[in-house]
Amino acid sequence: MLSPLPNRITSPSWWQLLNWIADPLGFQDRYSRKYGDIFTMRLSGLGSYVVVGNPQAIQEIFSLDSKFDVGRANELAKPLIGQNSVMLMDGNRHRRERKLLMPPFHGERLQTYAQQICLITEQVANQWQVGQPFVARTAMQKVSLEVILQIVFGLSEGERYQQLKPLLTDWINMTDSPLRSSMLFLRFLQQDWGAWTPWGRMKQRQRHIHDLLQAEIEERRTKENEGRTDILSLMMAARDENGQAMSDSELRDELLTILFAGHETTATTLAWAFYQIHQHPDVLEKLLHELDSLGENSNPMEIAKLPYLTAVCQEILRMYPVLPVIFPRITKSPMKIAGYEFDAETTFMPSIYLVHYREDLYPNAQEFLPERFLERQYSSCEYLPFGGGIRRCLGYPLAQLEMKLVLATILSKYQLTLAEDKPVKLQRRGFTLAPTGGVKMVMNGKREKKLSGYQLSDISVKS
Repeated sequence: MLSPLPNRITSPSWWQLLNWIADPLGFQDRYSRKYGDIFTMRLSGLGSYVVVGNPQAIQEIFSLDSKFDVGRANELAKPLIGQNSVMLMDGNRHRRERKLLMPPFHGERLQTYAQQICLITEQVANQWQVGQPFVARTAMQKVSLEVILQIVFGLSEGERYQQLKPLLTDWINMTDSPLRSSMLFLRFLQQDWGAWTPWGRMKQRQRHIHDLLQAEIEERRTKENEGRTDILSLMMAARDENGQAMSDSELRDELLTILFAGHETTATTLAWAFYQIHQHPDVLEKLLHELDSLGENSNPMEIAKLPYLTAVCQEILRMYPVLPVIFPRITKSPMKIAGYEFDAETTFMPSIYLVHYREDLYPNAQEFLPERFLERQYSSCEYLPFGGGIRRCLGYPLAQLEMKLVLATILSKYQLTLAEDKPVKLQRRGFTLAPTGGVKMVMNGKREKKLSGYQLSDISVKS
């Protein structure tokens, strides 16, 4: 006899799906108030999901990660990133792929990328005109796309670079609203009838991107790549314990995975950062004092270690998780979680949002309070903007570095203000959540560094 799933939402599954697409945070708020830390939603055409917002239960899930299928639970992403993405792998194949992909995102490699991130940021910001409004998220998309093209793909000029740049932006922007995002969740909309349908136009662009990436990979194979530091070249050079390299299809799908995981998410998080920092003049002042304390021509890796800048970034990631939930996990055998018995083939969906807004962990959770990260440390099941367990985002060190350096570069050199004095709401954008309208800002002029009697010790740092 099958074990009953806990706290099942009783409304029709089609209604739950529409609400999940339109407002996943409101959906979770509503049912967590009704049922508590754990409840079951049923999404028409997709199945049942046990949503978990309890850190202890999430820790149990992470500790049993090898007993779940995660790749199989992420089939919704396959049409976008391809079947050879690490996100869609399980078992030995997943372990092999992570091992091959990990080196470019860690250690000394990050130092190589740091200066490049600062230069890209300055190139984009230099185009702003004094007094002319701009959309922060659009500007940050330009930065993050250049980071992907130059640091990941290794392209900064030439015909292929010129073709990929607008193509990638157009492709990603095809799911820039809840309505347009619905084609990722409603399979009957996934009809490829060429340019006659949104899905057909999406697949056309995807094929064009695949062809360009394939041509780049083939050209690299015929050239000497020694000395190249871009992530594609390092991926091509990597070998597993059997001496095997990644195949062309694996390389192509992993490049698209990095694009989706690193481009949209970073641009969105930076837009929220500019919004909150300029809503709170005291936060901006502390940040500027901290940045000024390093003096001129600071080492980017020193900037990345600044405690208050780090705390601001952590608080933004807490308040605005780009994904409302982490990767679903399907049980391979019966197991007990949070005191409940679950059968094999049960799908769990740990909620970043529900954990990050727990008042017992984050008092006054609706408020932007970076100091909370200076006053205490949170465990990997209490703070999980990049997921957790064996599925934690591989690129999180690069994402954090990019976020800190872009903020530091712009705030220390430009005086910005919000163009509109009104709250910015969230809306679905594909699988992610983004600010409606993208956060409009105005550049009021260049900024000169000021060194005052202010000391870093003025920021309340508690061990």
